[in-house]
Amino acid sequence: MAIKLYKPTTPGRRDMSKVDYSNLSKVDPEKSLLAPLTKKAGRNSYGRITVRHRGGGNRRKYRIIDFKRNKIEMTAKVLTLEYDPNRSAHIALVQYEDGEKRYIIAPQGLKVGDTVVSGEHVDIKAGNALKLSNIPTGTFIHNVEMHPGKGAQLARSAGTMAQLMSKENNMALIRLPSGEMRYVPLNCMATIGQVGNVDHENVKLGKAGVKRHLGFRPSVRGSAMNPTDHPHGGGEGKAPIGLPSPVTPWGKPTLGYKTRARHSRTDKFIVKRRGSK
Repeated sequence: MAIKLYKPTTPGRRDMSKVDYSNLSKVDPEKSLLAPLTKKAGRNSYGRITVRHRGGGNRRKYRIIDFKRNKIEMTAKVLTLEYDPNRSAHIALVQYEDGEKRYIIAPQGLKVGDTVVSGEHVDIKAGNALKLSNIPTGTFIHNVEMHPGKGAQLARSAGTMAQLMSKENNMALIRLPSGEMRYVPLNCMATIGQVGNVDHENVKLGKAGVKRHLGFRPSVRGSAMNPTDHPHGGGEGKAPIGLPSPVTPWGKPTLGYKTRARHSRTDKFIVKRRGSK
C-alpha cells in the first residue's frame, strides 16, 4: 500500500497523509459478520474513567474476525479486501467451500481471488494457517496463538510479524515484533507471512480533528496545570518537574514505570525481554 499525500490547500492539509485505499474493495461490509459496538469513553463497568482523554469519535460496528482458523483442510477464496475501523490492519472476506463466509486479517500480498487454507500439510504461503509444529524454522508468521484453540493474540497489528526461531520440548521459540523472545506451545496455530497495510506507521494525521474522529480527546501537559491539579504544576514561569522522575496526576511513576506483575506465572516462557540487550 502506498501513502497518499495532499497539496497544502489549508494548514491542516499541509502535512496530512493517508494510506491509499485504492487496492481495497469498494463494497459494504458483510452484514452477517457485523456486531454492535457501544462507546465506553474510557469508562469501566462502574462508570469510572480508567483511561483518560477518550470520547466522541465516529460510529463503528465491530467486524467479527476469525482468529482461530479452525476450518481445517477446507479451501477459502478471498472475495474482498476491506478497511476495518477497529484495527490498524486491513481485513479480507473469505468464503469456504461449504459457503460460509468469515473475515481474516489480510496478510501482505494477499489479493482478491487468492485461496487460503488452514491445516497440517498445507503450503507455506501467505495467508495459510498451520500449527507451529508444521512450520519451518525461520519462517515469518503472524496471528500467533498463546494457548491452543484460544485464537490469535500475538502479532496482529498492521505491518507486524514474528519469527519462528527454534523448536524444542514441545515448545516453539518465537521472536515477537517488540524484540521479546518467548516460548509458545507447538500445537498453537499461526498464519504465514506479514500483516498487511505496512505503511500505516508512516501516516501523518495532519490536524487535531482527525484525532477527534478516532475517539481521542485533548490532553493537557501536567506542567501547564496548577499544583492542585498535578504534581508537575505550579511555579513562576516555565518550571522543571522538580521530582526524581515524571509522575502521573496521582503521584505514581511514569515514563519507564514497569506495569507487568512481578513473579507472573508466565515469566518462565519469556527468554528475553523487549528492550533488553
